[in-house]
Amino acid sequence: MSSGGFKNGVSIHNRRQVISWCLFDFANSSYSAVIAAVIFPVFYVSSIVGNASGQGDVWWGRAISLSMAFVALSSPFLGGIADYSGRRKRLLLLYTTVCVAAVAMFSLLEKGMVLEGFLLVLIANIGMEGGLVFYNSFLPEIADKQYQGRVSAWGFGVGYAGSILSLLFALPLVKTGRFSETWIMVSCFFALCSLPAFIFLPKDKKTGLSVIGSAAKGSAYFLSVMKEIFANRPLRRFMVSYLVYEDGVNTVIVFSGIFAATTLGFSPQELIGLYLIVQITALSGAFVMARPIDVWGPKRVVTISLLLWSTVAVAAYFIEAKTEFFVLASVAGLGLGTVQAASRAFFTQFIPQGRESEYFGTYSLVGKSSAVAGPLLFGYISTAFESQRPAILTVSLFFITGLMILLTVRGGGPNIRTEEDPA
Repeated sequence: MSSGGFKNGVSIHNRRQVISWCLFDFANSSYSAVIAAVIFPVFYVSSIVGNASGQGDVWWGRAISLSMAFVALSSPFLGGIADYSGRRKRLLLLYTTVCVAAVAMFSLLEKGMVLEGFLLVLIANIGMEGGLVFYNSFLPEIADKQYQGRVSAWGFGVGYAGSILSLLFALPLVKTGRFSETWIMVSCFFALCSLPAFIFLPKDKKTGLSVIGSAAKGSAYFLSVMKEIFANRPLRRFMVSYLVYEDGVNTVIVFSGIFAATTLGFSPQELIGLYLIVQITALSGAFVMARPIDVWGPKRVVTISLLLWSTVAVAAYFIEAKTEFFVLASVAGLGLGTVQAASRAFFTQFIPQGRESEYFGTYSLVGKSSAVAGPLLFGYISTAFESQRPAILTVSLFFITGLMILLTVRGGGPNIRTEEDPA
């Protein structure tokens, strides 16, 4: 073992890259928690648009859906550009800057600025979600294969810590009605904490291709990647499974707070407390399961997580008390970081060397596309039955179906043998 480095030949230089990569997840989680999940959605819907007739929900849904559709459709091509132009790190910086600037401009929003808010949310979410294509593609380069599972989990775990800290920073501002300062805080948090990534992650490589030339080549290779995926039966089945169960995960993330508020009567303060608890348990789950992802194999870990989530979705149907939902949310949180980290580690086993950005572009396309069917089905069933309980019950079908497909996938075994794993 080299001095100060990881065992099995992972150097100090790689340690810096791993830490800075994880810190980027720490940084962008401030956006995920404060802007996308807890505080800004309520502010935009209630204070900017007004939600007496449901118009706030409509405008927020439009912004999120349109931005996710843009990222889903563009991410494979952007992945090709990153690979063939060698500008992966530069593009990550561009998307991050766009997101940070848009969030800072939230501070200019006032009541009635519906369209302006819509456009800023659209831009910010594209910057955030689009940048993840390039961020994810660094994983196979910064970590040896036997460490990719745990590094993936570390990234998610550190990200949950960033969510918790940013919410704690935001709470005193929100309590005193200083929302403009809250958005500035998130912008600064994201920008400052992401700096190590732009210092220590691998530098861009000169390929001699222009952005336009790389875009053309990337577009052509995207079609070849899709053909490769469809020709690779285990990978094809994994991607279908991921599409299905990730739709369930996204639906739970989008509607859990709404379910708690509408069906169980949670107050805004209780919702923030609930989200903090979920983040803490998700962080714990990600770190506890980091080593098992490599030792047991990501397939086994994803299987366990989906069984857990299926049970949670069914149990939510019967929940009546807030205390019971707090407990159930804590259990769900344990599987949140685990299923995401293990899925990413599983996918890396299929990627040919040197094709990381392209393949993660397709992975992102599938992940973003999975934010469509579940929420639509939830809304339709909730309206049809005039109750959210049957809707939350149907989410379990996504987990069960995804699990059944996953069990037919070959691969996903341990990255290392137990006896070779460092203590």
